[in-house]
Amino acid sequence: MKKIVIIGAGPAGLTAAYELLKDGGKKDYEVVILESSHAIGGISQTVRYNGNRMDIGGHRFFSKDESVMNWWKAMMPIQGKNSFDDEKLGREKPLEAGGPDPNNEDRVMLIRRRVSRIYFNKHFFDYPISMKWSTIKNMGFATTMAAGFSYLKAAMFKKPETSLGNFYINRFGKKLYSMFFEGYTEKLWGRHPSEISADWGAQRVKGLSIRALLKDMFKKAFGGKKNNKEVETSLIEEFWYPKFGPGQLWETVASEIEKAGGTIKMGCDVRNIVLNNNKVTQVVCETENGSVTVEGDIFISTMPVKDLVVGMTGDKPNDDIVKIAKGLPYRDFVTVGLLVDKLNLKNETDIKTLGNIVPDCWIYVQDTNVKLGRIQVFNNWSPYLVNDPEHHVWIGLEYFCEEGDNFWNMTDEECIEFAAKELQTMGIITTDQVLDSHRERIKKAYPAYFDTYAQMDTLVDQLNKYQNLFCIGRNGQHRYNNMDHSMVTAFRAVDAIKSGSTDKTAVWNVNTEKSYHETKDGK
Repeated sequence: MKKIVIIGAGPAGLTAAYELLKDGGKKDYEVVILESSHAIGGISQTVRYNGNRMDIGGHRFFSKDESVMNWWKAMMPIQGKNSFDDEKLGREKPLEAGGPDPNNEDRVMLIRRRVSRIYFNKHFFDYPISMKWSTIKNMGFATTMAAGFSYLKAAMFKKPETSLGNFYINRFGKKLYSMFFEGYTEKLWGRHPSEISADWGAQRVKGLSIRALLKDMFKKAFGGKKNNKEVETSLIEEFWYPKFGPGQLWETVASEIEKAGGTIKMGCDVRNIVLNNNKVTQVVCETENGSVTVEGDIFISTMPVKDLVVGMTGDKPNDDIVKIAKGLPYRDFVTVGLLVDKLNLKNETDIKTLGNIVPDCWIYVQDTNVKLGRIQVFNNWSPYLVNDPEHHVWIGLEYFCEEGDNFWNMTDEECIEFAAKELQTMGIITTDQVLDSHRERIKKAYPAYFDTYAQMDTLVDQLNKYQNLFCIGRNGQHRYNNMDHSMVTAFRAVDAIKSGSTDKTAVWNVNTEKSYHETKDGK
């Protein structure tokens, strides 16, 4: 029997553990997960507060990889009866025959309508930006014409994609880039898009462009059938969502892992990774009761690459490798939850909602006069996230910052007051409407694509030399993956472990192949 030590109880680590133990795997593997925090799910956790729940970052359950969709569905069956809000409003959904009733059962995946819009200059725009009449009306004729000619120029004279800024300009033109991408990107990353690698756009924006948007619009206008193999992830109209948020699914997975014989140790912060002869022999964790050493045969890491390499001892890498790791940048994340009676935003769509609130899951805030990046309306993700969804609106205000900066170091009270005042400035609420509030801070939420990231390949080559070490997941690979991509890195690592291979190529190749981006059946 081999002992597998997994660092991190987020989507990647939990997926790897489950895959190793399923179908009687405990006969072959002893699996131990070491989680530094006391929460399951990493950034995909669900935070409970005063009867309401917060999704940290927002997680749509949709993938072009059928194996991931089937995995989710097997873990949490698709709803077979209407959810509370759909029932009240008479909204129809493609229900699963024989599926659970979310009003009576908790282990259920809801089918939700995707509505995400941009709030810019006190107007709503489609997200991703579209060329509909409402867009033209809100931008004005002159701006629309300028955007059109700017796009034509960009299509004719492509810029070298040496930065994220050029990546966006090539796909949308300089005018739309300056309106909807430049300022928001700088909010998100704390750097101008000209300083950020185009790799981020290649992984997150993928095939999205004015051309893709127009193609999608004409297909809908002329009755073309939707084909998930062709649809860009950012254009999907429906997604799955666990009744109580993403953390519910990962807590369910954790429970299944323990039932199958796995061990999850919370509050175990891995500080040192001991190396000998190109292998990891043990890790040393800090716990509330002091240091604990955990030995193993194979190690799977989802911890930040920076911390992994800096924490290596014994036959540790040379100073140049450590310098690259130390220079890898991250963006940290703060969510402020506000409970209000209503939002001062009119629902001018044809989508029915409880209380006639706006139907958005996310509202992207492109205005640069506020620090706020996005607003989540938790009622629209799932009515079960809100204690009283008929009378209250529970929103999450998302901020991007750096651990230790002035915003990060605010007290809870200061941060909540700051966030409420920004919403008041935008005309979305008044500060006296706030009934309850909560703040959450997440370190290293977003691996960033600048500074020493350009030398990431050198770091990967070094990590691959450690035969029994597999790096998976968003932070484990320093790659801004979606949740499904993180899971697929776990699938590939488990494939290698079960076959006895030490080749990590397939693990690192997830979310880099063009076919994976463009087709649902691409691997």
